[in-house]
Amino acid sequence: MSARVLVVDDLLPNVKLLEARLTAEYFNVVTAFSGPEAIESATSNPPDIVLLDVMMPGMDGFEVCRRLKADPRTRHVPVVMVTALSDMEDRVRGLEAGADDFLTKPVNDVALFARIRSLVRLKLLADEWRLRMSTGAQFGMTDAADPADETAEEARILVVEESAPMAERIARALEVDRHTVEILGDGAAVLGRAAEANFDLIVVSLLMRHTDGLRLCAALRSQDKTRHVPILVLVEDGDHERLVRALDLGVNDYLVRPIDRNELIARVRTQVRRRRYQEKLRANYERSMSLALIDPVTGLYNRRYATSHLATQIEQAHAGRRSIGLLMVDIDNFKRINDTYGHVAGDEVLRAVANRLSSHVRGFDTVARWGGEEFVVIMPEATQEIANNVAERLRRKVAGGPIVLSDGTGEVLVTVSIGAAATGPVVDTADGLIRVADAAMYLAKRSGRNRVATADDLSPPSAAANS
Repeated sequence: MSARVLVVDDLLPNVKLLEARLTAEYFNVVTAFSGPEAIESATSNPPDIVLLDVMMPGMDGFEVCRRLKADPRTRHVPVVMVTALSDMEDRVRGLEAGADDFLTKPVNDVALFARIRSLVRLKLLADEWRLRMSTGAQFGMTDAADPADETAEEARILVVEESAPMAERIARALEVDRHTVEILGDGAAVLGRAAEANFDLIVVSLLMRHTDGLRLCAALRSQDKTRHVPILVLVEDGDHERLVRALDLGVNDYLVRPIDRNELIARVRTQVRRRRYQEKLRANYERSMSLALIDPVTGLYNRRYATSHLATQIEQAHAGRRSIGLLMVDIDNFKRINDTYGHVAGDEVLRAVANRLSSHVRGFDTVARWGGEEFVVIMPEATQEIANNVAERLRRKVAGGPIVLSDGTGEVLVTVSIGAAATGPVVDTADGLIRVADAAMYLAKRSGRNRVATADDLSPPSAAANS
């Protein structure tokens, strides 16, 4: 995953060193050499993440972070403070200023890159929800949500730790915010308990002897009821390998042992506040949008929403110089299914296909019913190559097994024809992207159905976009 990284430091050698290391990992790097310059850069063209030095003349990193987090245009951008300061008081001060992490120089490259990718991944997911709220606002159907309005008190927290004294110390520290803390020392009981209780945060020790903490985190991320619950892990200082694996699994934050009470409180507050904000976004969006922008048969977004959302996504993509992928999916011989089994069975086939498509795309991709037996898949940050690969995977998944009709009348073998396109030099508008994907889809049908055709298969490739 690439990202646009703003590196802020008043010393040119430090900036050049970080820029070289990040560029080698295919990050897009922009630089600033002072606090005011960083704020100007971030507000005019918000990056995906800010790497911010603390010790700068005039305006230090703490003040820069506070201002970025106070501005609605930049408060959602993750900030990682990178500094030579090692005092715990400075670390906590940075977290309380709104920083998402505080790394002490010299920074381990592997841990730094993993942390950047983890925070950017979380930002992309939150950005997608905000974009969906923005789409709904165009229809006057959603209310704005502000993370500054969220409290970080009286949360439900699950602590998974075999050491009873350590777990009790964590629980006592969190009493300051009146949290309800539940402690489990048996990893086998965690999944069931986490699924049945609505926790705001799960704290997992990676140093347990009888439970594989990393495997537990992976399991929590794989089940529906805990997929979006923040996870904070406890690791040993210097255990970069385990930390990197945890972040790659989707862990939200971490604490290094020995645990400082104030840092624990600060990181928990950040995660609880972010959890409540995202849940409010999700609830507001789902409640208001379901009335007018959801297809009643499949439960997917409808064409009205997809058209507006695609336009918003492309506008955002242009600002960030990124591409958007679009798939146009058509069920083959759908009229024959309706004629053979009836329209009730046809609706059941539509729902089954919708489920197979939705189950095999990323969380921030959008699957919508375009009309009749047609669907679209909108994929942020997808190149033509990625769109082609996803299209082929979805084609195989739909055709992978028969759809068993619930009334017992039979099984239906279903295939789809898919057109894959992405924005680029030739196609850079929503209408153009739709036309190219649609033309590719019809080419797939003319070529025998149950196959994928791409924008590259059209000749000339610009014909559909400009027609």
